[in-house]
Amino acid sequence: MYNTKQILFIILLLASLLRIWSLGSGDTLSDEVLYSFRAVGMLDFDEAADQTTPLEWFDPYIPSWTKFSFHDHPPLVFLIQHVFMRIFGETPFTFRLPSALFGIASVYLLYLIGKHLYSEKVGLFAAAFLGVTVNHVVISRLGLQESYVIFFILLAIFFFIRAGEQQKFYIGVGAALGLAALTKYTTLILLPIFFTYLMFFRRKDFAIPHVWIGTALALMLFSPVLYYNYRLFRAVGHFDFQLSYIVGQNPEVWSIQPGKEEFPTLAARASAFLPNLIKFNSWMFLVLFAGSLITFVFSLTKKIPLYPPFLKGETPPFEKGGLGGIFSVHAFLLISFFWLLLLIIGTIGPSLRFLAMLTPFLALGISITLVKFSEVPLPYITNMRKWDFRNIAIGIIISFEILYTFNSQLIPYPKGPELWTWSGVRMENYNWGYQELDEWMRKQTDDRMPALAFEQKYHFIEEIHKQALAADERAGKEPLATLFVYDKNVQSTAQLWILDRLQIYHAWPIITADTYVKFLNEKGADYFERSGFKEIYFIFPTENVPWKKTHLTDIGAKLEQALTKNGLEPYTIIENKRSEPIFRIYRKELK
Repeated sequence: MYNTKQILFIILLLASLLRIWSLGSGDTLSDEVLYSFRAVGMLDFDEAADQTTPLEWFDPYIPSWTKFSFHDHPPLVFLIQHVFMRIFGETPFTFRLPSALFGIASVYLLYLIGKHLYSEKVGLFAAAFLGVTVNHVVISRLGLQESYVIFFILLAIFFFIRAGEQQKFYIGVGAALGLAALTKYTTLILLPIFFTYLMFFRRKDFAIPHVWIGTALALMLFSPVLYYNYRLFRAVGHFDFQLSYIVGQNPEVWSIQPGKEEFPTLAARASAFLPNLIKFNSWMFLVLFAGSLITFVFSLTKKIPLYPPFLKGETPPFEKGGLGGIFSVHAFLLISFFWLLLLIIGTIGPSLRFLAMLTPFLALGISITLVKFSEVPLPYITNMRKWDFRNIAIGIIISFEILYTFNSQLIPYPKGPELWTWSGVRMENYNWGYQELDEWMRKQTDDRMPALAFEQKYHFIEEIHKQALAADERAGKEPLATLFVYDKNVQSTAQLWILDRLQIYHAWPIITADTYVKFLNEKGADYFERSGFKEIYFIFPTENVPWKKTHLTDIGAKLEQALTKNGLEPYTIIENKRSEPIFRIYRKELK
């Protein structure tokens, strides 16, 4: 006998520790910055030259409808991160915290789904695997949209399952689906999943009023995005970045489409699917799923149904005991797999964020097999008591997943060979050392305000600067006449969070080495002294941190050579957690 509540509590506690412990550590290197940066001020602008936004097109007369959504994604993730950062501050921990909380909630939802689809044991096993497996832990520790996406997908599925028992839950399906669509367009894969299942198993439900009330609620929740796209189309003749791509508009303003060139063809997506699946998951997790798949195929050849129909009172349209009966037992899981695979391979590609959408369903498939394994007699395998044997085996598997995840994510640098002891997903927030630069910049700017600010290209940024400076003055912060100059080769997303965020939202004078040299050449060697600056910090990355992938320049290197030639020594050398030098910082006092 086992106490379900105690086991579930332990699972959720483990899931929480793996997701929240040292959540703010790791460099801001991935697309999480593209959301968190804009979430700081709910500002649809991130200095992306290849993907400009309506704020840039219409400045200074920006229409009010631009506040209803963003040019490339619906607004819910930005809004949630914005609220968290307004309360807790602009830190990686804060913008990642909602992802962690949604990740923990997803573990509980998968327990409920497994319980209602199959049995309580299946629900507990599924929650345990989702709670500790590396893919979902990492997604929950990044400020990406996918932790939200997975939560709302699972929430909608849970309500859909319950709607088979009580029709009122269709309203919950609509609410969850509307919020899911406000999170990311990929969640609309729920529509063909639900429609397919209804057509085969609940065709009569199309006439139920609750279904249409739920549909109306979903549309109402999604209406800000619909209104935004309607007004955008009226203004410029195309929809937002994602929708225009889906319908094949290809507007000239987005002729270069970052993020969509990685898997341009069906062949590229199909060939990358398995390698990326292996890279972003634990090999044990995948071996277990492969074993579950083989078990399922074996059950088909032997015509052995593993479980009864998933909802009480539902009668599959196939003869029980035959192949159709076995398929109907797992109908919802199979339908979900089919549509998700079609989405990933057929359209969006097998990147980490999209493969993570499969993880709850992989965990559920594994759990079905393991529960069956725990119940079928195994007289030829061991002389030990059967339950003891299985407890030991499953305990070893879960322990391996915990250690694998711990090594892949929670320690600064993983031990052992990649794949066998840690996952390549670690590189999404690897500790190269940009976090240390972030901490150094905060020490220079916290509780202070810029005494000088540069004129900005856009009127809306000028307004942000005026508001930021006025707020600093009211808070009584000390003015600091400091200029920050950095080598343009620093990694793009790290630059956006660490440097551009301070420049855009807090008016700090931060420029590239290229711009600094240009000012000196055009306005004179004493330009910055005449402007009123009292000191300059020069920031140069070493080769121990990743640089920009494109547009590399040598101006930063030449500037550093000129500084050292004039007798300037490094003011400080920032080191990463391995004590490797990652940034050399020089300080120059001005008269």
